[in-house]
Formats: sequence, structure tokens, C-alpha cells
Amino acid sequence: MQDKYETKLRVRGYRMTPQREMIIAALTSSDHHITAEEIFASLHERTRALNIATVYRTLDLLVEEGLVCRTDLGGDRVYYAPLRHGPHIHLVCRHCGQVIEADYSQIAPLKKRLQEQYDFAADLKHVSFFGICETCQSTEQVEN
Repeated sequence: MQDKYETKLRVRGYRMTPQREMIIAALTSSDHHITAEEIFASLHERTRALNIATVYRTLDLLVEEGLVCRTDLGGDRVYYAPLRHGPHIHLVCRHCGQVIEADYSQIAPLKKRLQEQYDFAADLKHVSFFGICETCQSTEQVEN
């Protein structure tokens, strides 16, 4: 997977620095959504020739080039995932922070409606909706 990303960047005219290679390796080897801080922490143990700004710049480049998706899952952090994770929806509980992956097929009608009604081609491959999960709704009803 890492080689695929590096090849795409080279073809598009980007230099592959050792720092970029390490960041791409950390991202593509992760089996979950990961933050820039987590990438930095894992790489900083191996080398001091990397700073958090480089991690953010590289992640921004990967997002701009359409190789990685960025999403907000709450907690004042931005998460990144390789596109191999595929399109999906996150339901994020504002109360407890639980993240539920929802059936992506439910987004198709919304995407179609936005196109028809507003002539807007929405990029809904990786979206998050914030609300209250079932457990917290039950807890809130008991507390009220």
C-alpha cells in the first residue's frame, strides 16, 4: 500500500523525502483512523528528524491529492484514514464519544437529492454525524 502512495506522489511531481515515506508507512499500516499526533508520536521514537508540522503538511498533501480522507470524530481532533477503508458513515455520540459505523448505502438518497435540488456534487465518501447514542438517550431520559 505504501509503495502505491509513493508512486502516485512521484508521478504527480512530488519528492519522496524520508519523512514523507515514514509518515505514509505509519498511516497505511494503521488498521484504524489515526491522528497526526499519533503518527508523530510513533515516528518520533525512531527519529528526531521529524516534527509535527511536517506530519500535518504531509497529511494535508495526501488529502489534497485524494489519497487519504480526513474526518472529525469529536474530541477536538482530526482523524485520517487511507481510502482503502472505503466510503463510510460515522455516528458520533456527543455525550460519551462512542463512534458507530453506519451503513453507507443510507447516504445515497441524500447525495442524489443534493445533486438534483441544488446541482451540488457532494463528496460524501467519509462523513460524520453528531448526536446522542441509544445508551446516552436512555440515561438522559432516566436523569430527566
